[in-house]
Amino acid sequence: MPSLPLCWSQPLPELDTHTTELATERQGMLTKPRGSLGQLEQLAIQLAGLQRCEQPTVDPVRITVFAGDHGVCAEGVSAFPQEVTAQMIANFASGGAAISVLARELGATLEVVNLGTVGAVPDLPGVRDEQIAPATANLAVTEAMTDAQLHAALSSGDAAAERAAQAGCRLFIGGDMGIGNTTSAAAVACALLDEGAEKLAGPGTGLDTAGVAKKCEVIGRALARHGASRDPLAVLASLGGFEIAALAGAIMGSAARGIPVLVDGFIVSVAALVGVLRQPELRHWLIFAHRSAEPGHRAVLEALDAKPLLDLGMRLGEGSGAAVALPLLRSACALHNRMASFADAGVTDRDED
Repeated sequence: MPSLPLCWSQPLPELDTHTTELATERQGMLTKPRGSLGQLEQLAIQLAGLQRCEQPTVDPVRITVFAGDHGVCAEGVSAFPQEVTAQMIANFASGGAAISVLARELGATLEVVNLGTVGAVPDLPGVRDEQIAPATANLAVTEAMTDAQLHAALSSGDAAAERAAQAGCRLFIGGDMGIGNTTSAAAVACALLDEGAEKLAGPGTGLDTAGVAKKCEVIGRALARHGASRDPLAVLASLGGFEIAALAGAIMGSAARGIPVLVDGFIVSVAALVGVLRQPELRHWLIFAHRSAEPGHRAVLEALDAKPLLDLGMRLGEGSGAAVALPLLRSACALHNRMASFADAGVTDRDED
């Protein structure tokens, strides 16, 4: 059986407090009232401390979308058929998906990792074939993943982080694709947060009221089967998906390699929650892009003490919400690095008295 990536058991790099202090001092010297740029100031300070660099940057950016199918689809929990997962992988490769458009627009590198689909996926440019199985098992009746499958998915995510590090990337964005994955993510969140499905489960790809009720019933059965364990990796194996586990691996692996992570919506935030519960210091490496319209996302964000940058009613996944928020991080860095100080510009600072 493969072992866990080392980052799941070794300490993560710490925020550099000296650089954070220098960045905070610089913000106080720039030609603006202190605090007038709001969260943009804090973003620059956080990035400076994480990167141990007085002039932080988020470029180059790596976006990795992990895709996988879910056995729970046998319970009728999605408005879309399962073959859509494989079809969307092809759409990513051809450039027609939302994240494909956004990656091109933003000049970010995009890769797709296929962890296992029911539908066949041919060799496609930009798509890595790392299939573990055609799908997870049906989480309503049995463990979604074996230990070996869980470790393979975590390792796939860690390998994606290593590729990002080797390419010199300064920011990582993870995305997801998998019909049925909001059911899996909601089940994981319910188990980790000790909440009921009625609070955290939502429409996903567009379920009506009856469909959401069915989804809640399926998650309820899964939680009853799973029992009371809240160990993050045990919950992930029991109720998660290949792409959710790979996202957790990529998030942890990025932090271990000194790469900040811009966290997307509900699915990615659940993966981040798994990592933070396992290694609380991971939280420093996370910047939360947006608040998803999925109802469970609010509870996950609260558990992570996260204040997302945007609230646009998005619920697509793919990393699209994080991509939309990326220009805010670029703006934060540009303002921090390039604005003149009061002394440089010959502008009178405020009277400290």
